[in-house]
Amino acid sequence: MASTGRSGDVTAQRRPTPRGLVAAYLFVFALIAGSAGVVLGDLVDGQAPRATNGAATTSPVSSASAAAVPTEPAPVQALSLPPRPPPSLGFRKLPSEEVAAMIEITADGLRLPRISPSGWMPWIAHARRFDPSAGAPARLGLLMINVGLNEPAMRKAIEELPPEVSLAFLPGTPDLPRWLQQARAFGHETYLMLPMDDPAVGERGLRPIEAAADAAENLKRLRAILARGEGYVGLVIAAPARPALGEGVLRPLVKEIADRGLALIEINPTAGPASIQRLTEELGVGYARSTDVLDYKLAGDGVVGNLDRLAAWVAESAPDRAPRHAFGVAQPDEEAIVSLRGWYKGQEARTDVSMVPIIGHFECRDACLNRMRAQPAQLRP
Repeated sequence: MASTGRSGDVTAQRRPTPRGLVAAYLFVFALIAGSAGVVLGDLVDGQAPRATNGAATTSPVSSASAAAVPTEPAPVQALSLPPRPPPSLGFRKLPSEEVAAMIEITADGLRLPRISPSGWMPWIAHARRFDPSAGAPARLGLLMINVGLNEPAMRKAIEELPPEVSLAFLPGTPDLPRWLQQARAFGHETYLMLPMDDPAVGERGLRPIEAAADAAENLKRLRAILARGEGYVGLVIAAPARPALGEGVLRPLVKEIADRGLALIEINPTAGPASIQRLTEELGVGYARSTDVLDYKLAGDGVVGNLDRLAAWVAESAPDRAPRHAFGVAQPDEEAIVSLRGWYKGQEARTDVSMVPIIGHFECRDACLNRMRAQPAQLRP
């Protein structure tokens, strides 16, 4: 009887009860489901399953084999990639339909800037934003003019200069719309040079503004220049060595610029107000003027020395005087670009002067402000 009882115990151990089988199946199923959850979790995250510790997942055999047979790493050829633009900096994000509304397509197919039906003006819509309440109230800027004469220098200016540096392109620059977009991608505010009696620009298929031409012809030439690209803030007039154009020639041009919602920059080293400034005040055009051409080799200091002097003048303060603001002008040669890049880097910790784009140096008098009030959002920085 005793042996029969022992045999019965052994048989019971070898033949699991139904309840034990169910528990075992559930345990195995739980293991499979847990493993699948880990894998699926990795896939949901967009990553392949991976070990978190390479040393822990390597078997002793594979490690020993790897140590016994050293392998030479395959040579890696690094490709020279173009610089990546920084994230979009400081520009308004207007609806695409609002941007399209700031373009007029003429009967002869020209695409010209205009004030949108809702009141947005291109010189505000396309300017680089900055906060006037942030940083020092004294402002310093830099405008690089005649960009486009040399493609390598143009590319270097776009990709290497700080985004606070504004760029003024020659309207005859080949493939200008692409370069304007590239400059914006790197954070630069853009302008077009307005050629005046400049035969070099005529070689690129554009005729300059001339005192000898009648008003209708000069307007035709101005519109051909405006149609060369999109997304720029306004025009730049560099005072030539010859006598300046008279008010009779300039008035219809400045009125066209005002009617299309563009701004105007004058580079004029002479003292006193000019006729262009008086016309902008009368017609309500955003206007900025620079008398500081940094390319002059004063005292052998070059661009950096001139910029140091300009920054020192702007930083001077007095209790009974409003904070100063000014911007310098430079040509896009390689030496200037390298010098300016280094100079800007050295100013990062400066607290007495704010580095701002050229929009921060415009004046908008009564007539200009009245036009801007048609779209209050334009008054916000």
